Amino acid sequence: MHIPPPAAEGSILEGKPTDLVHRLLKELAPEHWPVPMEALPPGSALVGGAVRDGLLQRLGPTPDLDLVVPADALLPTRQLAKTYGGACVVLDEERDMARLVVKGWTIDLARREGTSLNADLQRRDYRLNAIALELGPLPRLVDPTDGLNDLKTAVVTAVSEQNLIDDPLRLLRGIRIAAELNFAIAEDTWLLLERHHQRLGQAAPERIQAELMKLVQASGADQGIQQLKACQLLKPWATDRDDEGKATVPLALSNQAAQLSSDERAEALPLHRLTGLISDQGLKALRFSKRQIQRCSRLRHWQQQDDGQGFTDLEPQQRLRLHAELGNDLPALSLQLPEPVQKQWLRRWRDPSDPLFHPEPPIDGSTLQAELAIPPGPQLGQLLKHLTLERAFGRLKDRQTTLQVAQEWWMVHGPTQDPPAGKDPLAPPRCD
Repeated sequence: MHIPPPAAEGSILEGKPTDLVHRLLKELAPEHWPVPMEALPPGSALVGGAVRDGLLQRLGPTPDLDLVVPADALLPTRQLAKTYGGACVVLDEERDMARLVVKGWTIDLARREGTSLNADLQRRDYRLNAIALELGPLPRLVDPTDGLNDLKTAVVTAVSEQNLIDDPLRLLRGIRIAAELNFAIAEDTWLLLERHHQRLGQAAPERIQAELMKLVQASGADQGIQQLKACQLLKPWATDRDDEGKATVPLALSNQAAQLSSDERAEALPLHRLTGLISDQGLKALRFSKRQIQRCSRLRHWQQQDDGQGFTDLEPQQRLRLHAELGNDLPALSLQLPEPVQKQWLRRWRDPSDPLFHPEPPIDGSTLQAELAIPPGPQLGQLLKHLTLERAFGRLKDRQTTLQVAQEWWMVHGPTQDPPAGKDPLAPPRCD
C-alpha cells in the first residue's frame, strides 16, 4: 500500500458541497455530448467512471458515458441511434443493456437494478464507482456508500463482500482502478481480495484480459503488479519460472524506463509488464490475440538469453536474429540491460539506417537473379540471409562488394560449382 496523496489544491472535491454538482457538470460539459441531456430517457442517471473521473478532473475529451434508466433501456437506445445517426449494440438483452455508438462517443444505457437508484448503487463494486449524477432540470449527486470520501482520501473500498463474490472480475478491477488513480486499497478490502483471489477464474477470460491490458498501461502499474503478486490473484495464469527452471525476468527499474521517450514507454512498458506477469500458456488461456502472444513469447525468449552484459556471448547469427525478431519491441528488452548498454542500443535502434538493429538485405532477389543468373528458390533465400548478416556487421562496403560476396557464396553453396551462365557482372570492362 502507499500513502494516499493529498487532494490537489482547488480540486472539485475541496469545493463547497453546494457547488459540487455545478463544477462536475462543467467538467462533464454535456453541451458537447452527441446527444442532448434533455433527449435522454426521463430519470436517467450518469454513473461509474465518468462521474468518478469528472470529480477527479481527469476526463478525456470523449469519455464513455454509463447511464442507468428507471425502465426499458433497449427501446430508447434504438430510438436515439435513429434520431442522432448512431448505432445501437445490444450488450445484454436479458439484463436490458444496450450501447449507443455515435460520433466517436460510447453511451451505455442499462435498466436500473432494484427498486431505486440507491439500491442500484449499493450493488456496485467499489464506493468510488457508486456515485451517480441524476440528470434532469435539477441535477443532483447520489452517494449512498460515501464514495466521495474515498475520492477525497484516495482509497479504493469495496461496497460489500457479496458484490465481489457476485462478479469475481471486480477483484482484479479494484487493483486496476487503484493503479490507474494511484490510490491505496482499503485494509478491509485488501483482506477480501486475499480471501477470494481463487474466484477470479470464474470470470470470462476475455474480461480478465481487458482488465489486465488496462492495468499494465496504468501510471501506477508497478504498484498494481506488486499487489497482484501479493494476493496471488493471477496464480492460475502466472509463471514464476520458465520451462528450463530459470527465474523470470524482474520488472523494469524506473531509471531504465526513464531512458525511453513517452511513445516508447507507452509501447515497451505494457509489453514488458505483461510478459513478466503471464506465462505463454496463461496468455492463451486468457484468449490474448496470436500477435500479442507471439510478442510476449519472443520477448520472454530473448530476456532469458541475456548474459547480463548486453548479449555479448551471442554468435553473430543469433544477434541478427534477435534484432530481426524483436523489431519495434526492442525497447522492451532494453529495460533489463545495463544502463550504458541500454543507451547505446536505443541510440542505434532509433537510427532506421542501422544495419544490425534494422536488418534487411543490401540487394533484392530480383537483382541477384538478373545480375548473377541465380534461379529462384530456397537457396536464393539463404543467400539473402547471408548478405543481410554481412551487411549487419559492416562487411559490405558497396554494391560491387555485395555482388562479389554473393557470387562467392553461390559458388560454394549453390546447386552446382560451375560459374553461373551469362556475363560475369564482376569482370573488369574489356578494352577493345
